Amino acid sequence: MMELFLDTRHELGECVLWCERTRRLLWTDIPASTLWSHSPSTGKTFSWQLPERLCSFALTGSDDRLLLGLASGLAFFTFSTGKVTRICDVEADIPSTRLNDGRCDRQGRFVFGMFNQAENPKSAMGSFYRLNLDLSLERLPLGHVAIANSICFSPDGRRMYFADSLTREIRCCDYNPCSGEIGEARVFVAADAAPGEPDGSTIDADGYLWTTRWGAGQVMRFAPDGRLDRVLELDAPQPSCPAFGGPDLSTLYVTSAHLGMTQNDRAAAPLSGAVFRQALDVRGLPESRFLHR
Repeated sequence: MMELFLDTRHELGECVLWCERTRRLLWTDIPASTLWSHSPSTGKTFSWQLPERLCSFALTGSDDRLLLGLASGLAFFTFSTGKVTRICDVEADIPSTRLNDGRCDRQGRFVFGMFNQAENPKSAMGSFYRLNLDLSLERLPLGHVAIANSICFSPDGRRMYFADSLTREIRCCDYNPCSGEIGEARVFVAADAAPGEPDGSTIDADGYLWTTRWGAGQVMRFAPDGRLDRVLELDAPQPSCPAFGGPDLSTLYVTSAHLGMTQNDRAAAPLSGAVFRQALDVRGLPESRFLHR
């Protein structure tokens, strides 16, 4: 069972990342429009209120700046001043979509996907995008998506993983790290191969994919050939995102949520919304950074 790390009780904790330079953990509570950080060495936790929901983000070449995936578009955030500098809007012509999961590829370009907030039906109408190093925005040929998640890249950058949580599949495609060209998508983890829905994912140094399973209270590790390797349990049914951190990148941190849970659900799982951790016998990789020219 994973260990409780921070009893935060976020409605939707997400996008946890470890900065190996500052040795702090960063994550967001999306509905609260709040960026959080915690330094295990000092025990200090900080938060920053943002002008709209923060759905994902990426480290940059500067420790004083993040790339933000806000609900309506992309921006830079400066820690020392609190300034938010807008880059561009995304899908402003589709009012029901917002940004969701995102991660930098091994060349430092930010790849992200959209989330359709509409219900009944929640149709696949958003897309996947890439913010290039010159700040140009490119729509990727990966089809439409309802809930984009699980975006991550193999250690050599030649395979991209992604999911539409609505379909419960994790897919992958060949990815040219130099040109950015994308190959034909194929199933990596079938919809019926694991319980729950795939949410956030990350890759370890051996090229294995770790994915949180929303609704199942599990984190699963899959080998590069799609074989299930191991399962971690945690006391929250809605784990949302994993990240390797710690001095040697051998601790797995996982955010969780209590979004949509009833009072009875929360009474049965009172740690929902907390941040969890697990020391492992494998290591992660330093998070790729957005390297704006």
